[in-house]
Amino acid sequence: MLYTLGELEDELRVPVSILRAWMEKGVPYQHDRRGHIWINGQELAEWIQKTKRPKHSRQLGDDEAFCLRCRKAVKLLNPQQRIRGHQILLSSTCPQCGSPINRGGRHGEP
Repeated sequence: MLYTLGELEDELRVPVSILRAWMEKGVPYQHDRRGHIWINGQELAEWIQKTKRPKHSRQLGDDEAFCLRCRKAVKLLNPQQRIRGHQILLSSTCPQCGSPINRGGRHGEP
């Protein structure tokens, strides 16, 4: 079934600006004689499945934290520890990119 950008915005609750960005990244679409944009729902679903990133399900080690810039688990080197009540926060910098990394937990659990 063919959809307009407005219909997809309402149906998927995705802003038109995101839909247009997806079109630039390869979502298949077509124009009618009047120049209106139409997107095939099945082709959009297939494109999303093909391009979405796989979920990572690996547990972090006791000496690891997740670096948001590198998008992977890295070792905590010389972490600074802060305690608030039952919460503990370990802070360090990523050994690969230098970004701040944090890891929270409870007392006795890193």
